[in-house]
Amino acid sequence: MTDNETLLLVIAAIVTFLIGLSKGGLGGAAGALATPMMALVLPADKVIGLILPILMVADIFAVALHWGKWNAKLILLLLPGAIVGVTIGTFFITNAPTETLRTLLGVIVLIFALYKVFEKRILGWIVYKSRNWHGVAAGTITGFSSALAHTGGPPVSIYLLMQKVTPAVFIATSALFFFLLNWIKVPYYFYAQLFDFQQLRQIAWLLWLVPLGVWVGRWVAYRINRETFENIIVALLIVNALLLIFL
Repeated sequence: MTDNETLLLVIAAIVTFLIGLSKGGLGGAAGALATPMMALVLPADKVIGLILPILMVADIFAVALHWGKWNAKLILLLLPGAIVGVTIGTFFITNAPTETLRTLLGVIVLIFALYKVFEKRILGWIVYKSRNWHGVAAGTITGFSSALAHTGGPPVSIYLLMQKVTPAVFIATSALFFFLLNWIKVPYYFYAQLFDFQQLRQIAWLLWLVPLGVWVGRWVAYRINRETFENIIVALLIVNALLLIFL
């Protein structure tokens, strides 16, 4: 095994575990770190296809943990826009040069990180009156950013928080929506030839780290300061985003 292959496996193991942590209750910022970390050692288009199956495995655990607590109406409002967003995002992936895609990935991750920094202020500024089309708009933005970088959390989080749902409904609705969204991406990624099955087989044995991460995430969530953990992850996100943009 070459040094490059070893580095890839080490980062893939960390990324797989982080995705499990995020699904286990330590916040979406941990999972958002997955794509930019992998993009430091692989071309951005290959990373996107490599991360998706890991997310889909993690989604199974997330949905199972929060089974039946979601708001089906809100999911149905989000899905049409999500399909539109994934379609636009896939168009960008298939037409943008690799370096441009890497820079765009960095920009999206940086926007995600900055949102997390100013999340409370942003939500405090919003004066909101619910409309059905807001779900379509949130779904479209989410589908686009999720297709490009698997960082679709903020638009859905803002939308669901504005609906005044309970924390349990918020988490369950988000879990089921992203489970469905990631399946929606599969035929698009096939069309864009983003799946590298040889590489997927190379890291498939690491998938056991997903349930381990979920278990550790649930255990740790009750024992550490979640805000401190999220701040550390956001700082890492900013560093990764700047490396993607400027290196």
